[in-house]
Amino acid sequence: MLEIHQFPCLSDNYGYLLHDPESGETACIDTPDAEAYLREAGHKGWQITQIWNTHWHPDHAGGNAAIKSASGCTVAGPAEVERIAPPDRIVAHGDTLALGAYAAQVIDVSGHTNGHVAYYLPEAGLAFVGDAVFALGCGRMFEGQPDQFWASLCRIKALPPATLLYCAHEYTQSNARFALHADPDNAQLRDYAAQIERARADGLPTVPTPLSRELATNPFLRADDPALQARWAHHGGKSGDSVATFAALRAAKDTF
Repeated sequence: MLEIHQFPCLSDNYGYLLHDPESGETACIDTPDAEAYLREAGHKGWQITQIWNTHWHPDHAGGNAAIKSASGCTVAGPAEVERIAPPDRIVAHGDTLALGAYAAQVIDVSGHTNGHVAYYLPEAGLAFVGDAVFALGCGRMFEGQPDQFWASLCRIKALPPATLLYCAHEYTQSNARFALHADPDNAQLRDYAAQIERARADGLPTVPTPLSRELATNPFLRADDPALQARWAHHGGKSGDSVATFAALRAAKDTF
Protein backbone atom coordinates (compact mmCIF):
# COMPACT_ATOMS: atom_id res chain seq x y z
CA MET A 1 0.00 0.00 0.00
CA LEU A 2 1.32 3.44 -0.91
CA GLU A 3 2.60 5.67 1.87
CA ILE A 4 2.36 9.47 1.77
CA HIS A 5 4.56 11.67 3.90
CA GLN A 6 3.21 15.22 4.09
CA PHE A 7 5.20 18.06 5.64
CA PRO A 8 5.09 21.88 5.65
CA CYS A 9 7.78 23.81 3.80
CA LEU A 10 8.47 27.38 2.72
CA SER A 11 5.83 29.72 4.16
CA ASP A 12 2.64 27.84 3.27
CA ASN A 13 3.51 24.97 0.89
CA TYR A 14 3.07 21.31 1.62
CA GLY A 15 5.72 18.83 0.54
CA TYR A 16 4.67 15.32 -0.44
CA LEU A 17 6.75 12.17 -0.67
CA LEU A 18 4.91 9.24 -2.23
CA HIS A 19 6.48 5.88 -1.35
CA ASP A 20 5.81 2.38 -2.63
CA PRO A 21 7.17 -0.10 -0.05
CA GLU A 22 7.02 -3.01 -2.49
CA SER A 23 9.36 -1.51 -5.09
CA GLY A 24 11.17 0.88 -2.75
CA GLU A 25 10.48 3.76 -5.13
CA THR A 26 9.75 7.25 -3.82
CA ALA A 27 8.40 10.20 -5.80
CA CYS A 28 8.58 13.85 -4.81
CA ILE A 29 5.36 15.59 -5.76
CA ASP A 30 6.76 19.00 -6.73
CA THR A 31 9.93 20.36 -5.14
CA PRO A 32 9.34 23.66 -3.34
CA ASP A 33 12.29 23.17 -0.97
CA ALA A 34 15.04 20.72 -1.92
CA GLU A 35 16.66 20.75 1.52
CA ALA A 36 13.39 19.89 3.24
CA TYR A 37 12.62 17.06 0.81
CA LEU A 38 16.06 15.50 1.16
CA ARG A 39 15.91 15.81 4.94
CA GLU A 40 12.43 14.29 5.19
CA ALA A 41 13.30 11.43 2.83
CA GLY A 42 16.39 10.76 4.91
CA HIS A 43 14.37 10.66 8.11
CA LYS A 44 12.01 8.13 6.54
CA GLY A 45 14.86 6.07 5.11
CA TRP A 46 13.42 6.46 1.61
CA GLN A 47 15.46 6.79 -1.59
CA ILE A 48 14.04 9.44 -3.92
CA THR A 49 13.76 7.91 -7.40
CA GLN A 50 11.36 10.29 -9.17
CA ILE A 51 10.05 13.85 -9.22
CA TRP A 52 6.58 14.61 -10.55
CA ASN A 53 6.03 18.30 -11.22
CA THR A 54 2.53 19.75 -11.53
CA HIS A 55 3.65 23.08 -13.05
CA TRP A 56 6.63 25.32 -13.59
CA HIS A 57 6.42 27.84 -10.73
CA PRO A 58 9.60 27.96 -8.62
CA ASP A 59 7.75 26.95 -5.43
CA HIS A 60 6.85 23.73 -7.27
CA ALA A 61 9.85 22.94 -9.48
CA GLY A 62 12.63 25.05 -7.98
CA GLY A 63 14.19 22.17 -6.08
CA ASN A 64 14.43 19.81 -9.05
CA ALA A 65 18.13 20.27 -9.81
CA ALA A 66 19.36 19.92 -6.23
CA ILE A 67 17.25 16.83 -5.53
CA LYS A 68 18.26 15.21 -8.81
CA SER A 69 21.92 15.95 -8.11
CA ALA A 70 21.69 14.42 -4.63
CA SER A 71 19.60 11.37 -5.51
CA GLY A 72 20.04 10.62 -9.22
CA CYS A 73 16.26 10.60 -9.63
CA THR A 74 14.37 11.25 -12.86
CA VAL A 75 12.12 14.29 -13.36
CA ALA A 76 8.72 14.20 -15.07
CA GLY A 77 6.51 17.20 -15.67
CA PRO A 78 4.65 19.29 -18.24
CA ALA A 79 6.65 21.00 -20.99
CA GLU A 80 6.43 24.35 -19.20
CA VAL A 81 8.84 23.02 -16.53
CA GLU A 82 11.57 23.63 -19.14
CA ARG A 83 11.43 27.24 -17.91
CA ILE A 84 13.13 25.94 -14.75
CA ALA A 85 15.19 23.09 -16.28
CA PRO A 86 14.38 20.43 -18.90
CA PRO A 87 12.60 17.43 -17.32
CA ASP A 88 13.72 13.92 -18.24
CA ARG A 89 10.20 13.15 -19.39
CA ILE A 90 7.56 15.59 -20.59
CA VAL A 91 4.03 14.49 -19.73
CA ALA A 92 0.65 15.72 -20.92
CA HIS A 93 -3.03 14.85 -20.53
CA GLY A 94 -3.68 11.14 -20.99
CA ASP A 95 -0.15 10.01 -20.17
CA THR A 96 0.63 7.60 -17.34
CA LEU A 97 3.46 7.49 -14.83
CA ALA A 98 4.35 4.47 -12.71
CA LEU A 99 5.54 4.19 -9.13
CA GLY A 100 6.22 0.52 -8.68
CA ALA A 101 3.01 -1.26 -9.66
CA TYR A 102 0.88 1.87 -9.17
CA ALA A 103 -0.20 3.93 -12.17
CA ALA A 104 -0.76 7.68 -12.06
CA GLN A 105 -2.93 9.26 -14.73
CA VAL A 106 -1.87 12.69 -15.96
CA ILE A 107 -4.80 15.13 -16.16
CA ASP A 108 -4.73 18.54 -17.82
CA VAL A 109 -5.80 21.08 -15.19
CA SER A 110 -4.43 24.20 -16.90
CA GLY A 111 -5.65 27.64 -15.93
CA HIS A 112 -3.37 28.66 -13.07
CA THR A 113 -0.64 28.09 -15.66
CA ASN A 114 -1.19 26.92 -19.22
CA GLY A 115 0.49 23.53 -18.76
CA HIS A 116 -0.54 22.61 -15.23
CA VAL A 117 -1.24 18.90 -14.69
CA ALA A 118 -2.57 16.78 -11.85
CA TYR A 119 -1.62 13.20 -11.02
CA TYR A 120 -4.51 10.85 -10.25
CA LEU A 121 -3.85 7.40 -8.77
CA PRO A 122 -7.16 5.52 -9.06
CA GLU A 123 -6.02 2.44 -7.15
CA ALA A 124 -5.05 4.62 -4.19
CA GLY A 125 -8.06 6.95 -4.49
CA LEU A 126 -6.05 10.15 -4.46
CA ALA A 127 -4.95 13.00 -6.70
CA PHE A 128 -2.13 15.50 -6.40
CA VAL A 129 -3.64 18.68 -7.79
CA GLY A 130 -0.92 21.29 -7.23
CA ASP A 131 -2.37 24.79 -7.42
CA ALA A 132 -5.33 23.91 -9.66
CA VAL A 133 -7.74 23.46 -6.78
CA PHE A 134 -7.45 24.03 -3.04
CA ALA A 135 -9.67 23.22 -0.13
CA LEU A 136 -12.47 25.77 -0.69
CA GLY A 137 -10.53 27.49 -3.46
CA CYS A 138 -8.68 27.32 -6.75
CA GLY A 139 -5.44 28.77 -8.05
CA ARG A 140 -5.16 32.36 -9.22
CA MET A 141 -5.56 32.50 -13.00
CA PHE A 142 -2.07 33.71 -13.92
CA GLU A 143 -1.90 32.38 -17.49
CA GLY A 144 -5.16 30.71 -18.46
CA GLN A 145 -8.64 31.79 -19.47
CA PRO A 146 -11.91 31.21 -17.57
CA ASP A 147 -13.31 28.65 -20.03
CA GLN A 148 -10.03 26.73 -19.93
CA PHE A 149 -9.86 26.76 -16.13
CA TRP A 150 -13.51 25.76 -15.75
CA ALA A 151 -12.95 22.81 -18.11
CA SER A 152 -10.00 21.79 -15.94
CA LEU A 153 -12.07 21.97 -12.77
CA CYS A 154 -14.74 19.86 -14.47
CA ARG A 155 -12.12 17.13 -15.01
CA ILE A 156 -11.44 17.18 -11.28
CA LYS A 157 -15.18 17.24 -10.51
CA ALA A 158 -15.57 14.08 -12.62
CA LEU A 159 -13.25 12.00 -10.40
CA PRO A 160 -14.89 9.63 -7.90
CA PRO A 161 -16.29 11.70 -5.02
CA ALA A 162 -14.25 9.76 -2.43
CA THR A 163 -10.99 10.87 -4.10
CA LEU A 164 -8.64 12.64 -1.68
CA LEU A 165 -7.27 15.86 -3.13
CA TYR A 166 -3.73 16.68 -2.07
CA CYS A 167 -3.41 20.45 -2.58
CA ALA A 168 -0.08 22.25 -2.55
CA HIS A 169 -0.77 25.05 -0.06
CA GLU A 170 -2.38 25.70 3.31
CA TYR A 171 -4.77 28.41 2.12
CA THR A 172 -7.97 26.99 3.54
CA GLN A 173 -8.66 29.52 6.28
CA SER A 174 -8.55 32.50 3.92
CA ASN A 175 -10.40 30.52 1.24
CA ALA A 176 -13.16 29.81 3.75
CA ARG A 177 -13.69 33.51 4.38
CA PHE A 178 -14.26 34.14 0.69
CA ALA A 179 -16.40 31.02 0.28
CA LEU A 180 -18.72 32.22 3.05
CA HIS A 181 -18.95 35.59 1.30
CA ALA A 182 -19.70 33.91 -2.03
CA ASP A 183 -22.19 31.34 -0.75
CA PRO A 184 -23.50 32.45 2.68
CA ASP A 185 -26.59 30.25 2.69
CA ASN A 186 -24.62 26.99 2.40
CA ALA A 187 -25.07 25.24 5.76
CA GLN A 188 -22.51 22.53 4.97
CA LEU A 189 -19.99 25.24 4.14
CA ARG A 190 -20.59 26.98 7.48
CA ASP A 191 -19.96 23.71 9.32
CA TYR A 192 -16.82 23.07 7.27
CA ALA A 193 -15.50 26.59 7.96
CA ALA A 194 -15.95 26.04 11.69
CA GLN A 195 -14.00 22.76 11.45
CA ILE A 196 -11.22 24.59 9.64
CA GLU A 197 -10.96 27.23 12.37
CA ARG A 198 -10.65 24.53 15.02
CA ALA A 199 -8.04 22.57 13.03
CA ARG A 200 -5.86 25.61 12.39
CA ALA A 201 -6.13 26.75 16.03
CA ASP A 202 -4.69 23.34 16.94
CA GLY A 203 -1.96 23.65 14.29
CA LEU A 204 -3.40 20.84 12.18
CA PRO A 205 -3.38 20.70 8.36
CA THR A 206 -6.65 21.06 6.44
CA VAL A 207 -5.49 19.02 3.46
CA PRO A 208 -5.93 16.50 1.98
CA THR A 209 -9.63 17.09 1.45
CA PRO A 210 -12.20 14.67 -0.02
CA LEU A 211 -13.60 15.74 -3.37
CA SER A 212 -17.14 15.02 -2.10
CA ARG A 213 -16.83 17.80 0.49
CA GLU A 214 -15.40 20.25 -2.04
CA LEU A 215 -18.24 19.50 -4.48
CA ALA A 216 -20.69 20.59 -1.79
CA THR A 217 -18.82 23.62 -0.43
CA ASN A 218 -16.14 24.97 -2.79
CA PRO A 219 -17.69 27.87 -4.74
CA PHE A 220 -15.27 27.49 -7.65
CA LEU A 221 -16.38 23.89 -8.18
CA ARG A 222 -20.01 24.98 -7.88
CA ALA A 223 -20.08 27.61 -10.63
CA ASP A 224 -22.61 25.36 -12.38
CA ASP A 225 -25.01 25.50 -9.42
CA PRO A 226 -28.15 27.49 -10.34
CA ALA A 227 -28.45 29.12 -6.91
CA LEU A 228 -24.85 30.31 -6.97
CA GLN A 229 -25.23 31.50 -10.57
CA ALA A 230 -28.28 33.54 -9.56
CA ARG A 231 -26.48 35.05 -6.57
CA TRP A 232 -23.57 36.15 -8.76
CA ALA A 233 -25.62 37.27 -11.76
CA HIS A 234 -25.26 40.92 -10.69
CA HIS A 235 -21.50 40.62 -10.17
CA GLY A 236 -20.40 39.50 -13.62
CA GLY A 237 -21.87 36.01 -13.44
CA LYS A 238 -24.80 34.79 -15.46
CA SER A 239 -27.60 32.34 -14.75
CA GLY A 240 -27.09 29.26 -16.87
CA ASP A 241 -23.47 30.18 -17.64
CA SER A 242 -20.90 28.28 -15.56
CA VAL A 243 -17.89 29.96 -17.19
CA ALA A 244 -19.19 33.49 -16.56
CA THR A 245 -19.99 32.61 -12.96
CA PHE A 246 -16.58 31.02 -12.43
CA ALA A 247 -14.90 34.10 -13.94
CA ALA A 248 -16.89 36.40 -11.65
CA LEU A 249 -15.97 34.35 -8.59
CA ARG A 250 -12.28 34.24 -9.52
CA ALA A 251 -12.15 37.98 -10.19
CA ALA A 252 -13.85 38.69 -6.87
CA LYS A 253 -11.44 36.44 -4.98
CA ASP A 254 -8.49 38.25 -6.55
CA THR A 255 -9.50 41.47 -4.79
CA PHE A 256 -11.20 40.04 -1.69
